[in-house]
Amino acid sequence: MEGMDLGYVIRLIVAGVIPVLFAITLHEVAHGWVANKLGDSTAKMLGRLTINPLKHIDPIGTVALPLGMLLMSMLTTGQPFAFGWAKPIPVNTRNLKQPRRDMAIVAMAGPASNFLMAVFWVIMIPVFVALIPDANIADGFVTMAQIGLVFNLVLGVLNLLPIPPLDGGRVLAGLVPRNMADLLDKVEPYGFPILIVLLLLGVLDKIIGPIIGTLYQLLTSII
Repeated sequence: MEGMDLGYVIRLIVAGVIPVLFAITLHEVAHGWVANKLGDSTAKMLGRLTINPLKHIDPIGTVALPLGMLLMSMLTTGQPFAFGWAKPIPVNTRNLKQPRRDMAIVAMAGPASNFLMAVFWVIMIPVFVALIPDANIADGFVTMAQIGLVFNLVLGVLNLLPIPPLDGGRVLAGLVPRNMADLLDKVEPYGFPILIVLLLLGVLDKIIGPIIGTLYQLLTSII
């Protein structure tokens, strides 16, 4: 791994475990919690309305992909970047009073939870500095908070892209006429391949990068 500080990468992984797991976990819990409030208790009956990450971990999306992206980004650009996902929360639309509208609300709950967590982590940065007397330990917690801030912004913005099965695609399906929603349903099986192609071509970063940067500047300006 020439050109990459392995120790630095290990420190990033250790500091990032908690914020990354909770970013992905609470994103899914938010979907299930809102769905339950709107009439569908499927996630609750399956024991998925819990912050226990073990109930939500997907071996690929929660572990392999974020680690792989972190290592690849460090090897290629020197800047850490990663995103991931947990096991999707099951929602039975037949239990919802207004399926299209309610699914859009359920979908929006995931990114909303990430933006709230981003606010939480940015608030914790000065708290860690003020309350932890040891500078080295404080620095580790600040790194954790910074990872939480950035990862949640990435996850929130990425999921708002209007590409099914991302949350933005489901929100869009709830807002457009029925025939357009049916077209989005047909696109859904190709959503993740489209996303990967956009990522490999560098287009994804050009789309979400400026938005994430603006939100990052806005949030960090309050501390």
